[in-house]
Amino acid sequence: MLDLSNITKVFYPGTVNEKMALDNVNLHVNKGDVICIVGSNGSGKSTLFNLISGTYPVTNGKIIFDGTDITASPEYKRAMTIGRIFQDPTKGTAANMSIEDNMITAESKGMKGLRISLNNEKREHFRSLLQFIGLQDRLKDNVGLLSGGQRQALTLLMTVMSRPKMLLLDEHTAALDPRNAQIVMDLTEHFIAEYKLTALMVTHNMQFAINFGNRLIMMDEGTIILDVSGEEKSKLTVEELVRLFKNLRNKTYANDEALLTKE
Repeated sequence: MLDLSNITKVFYPGTVNEKMALDNVNLHVNKGDVICIVGSNGSGKSTLFNLISGTYPVTNGKIIFDGTDITASPEYKRAMTIGRIFQDPTKGTAANMSIEDNMITAESKGMKGLRISLNNEKREHFRSLLQFIGLQDRLKDNVGLLSGGQRQALTLLMTVMSRPKMLLLDEHTAALDPRNAQIVMDLTEHFIAEYKLTALMVTHNMQFAINFGNRLIMMDEGTIILDVSGEEKSKLTVEELVRLFKNLRNKTYANDEALLTKE
């Protein structure tokens, strides 16, 4: 599904501000993988997503997605098959448009030259989908009237509607209160299973990363230092992860949020 080969990203090369954000990263993602990515701030998690989605170009290396070399492919083309949800709930929807107009836009994504009409049959279909997030009676409401949790749930639904081959979930519950965060995560789990999606999710919550998905990746200083799956992953504890990090890097894991947050 996805292969990253010798991926390096250097910001401000040749200047006093030169920074190595990713250092020779290699990663293979199988179709159907649900991978949680953990790491302290500055470890390279968001940069990794920015390179996969095409927000930034790579400095060196190659990205193969679904059998095609997309290393030089622009972000808008990758967005046709790679869906990304950000931490900020306002990024995935148009606030000044109605829920139904947002949804028809999402459903039309990738259908070049094809206009989908918004008729009563389509509205009933949207209502049935919106039942998952409790917004089935608000088709005509502007998205700007929704709460942060409702907007993030709608963003998730719209992303799935656009039929991506892969989901990038970039701390997509971090800005929500615990109740809404749990609702969005339950929906995430439901949609991933329902649509058999491949997904990568950045999270600061180590316990959640252990519980969710089939693989766990830990990053530090622009490299992948740990990649566990299956039974090995299921037997992990937060304490064991912290110990592994210290043994691998000879330093303490520097993110209290990850250590203190429990599911």
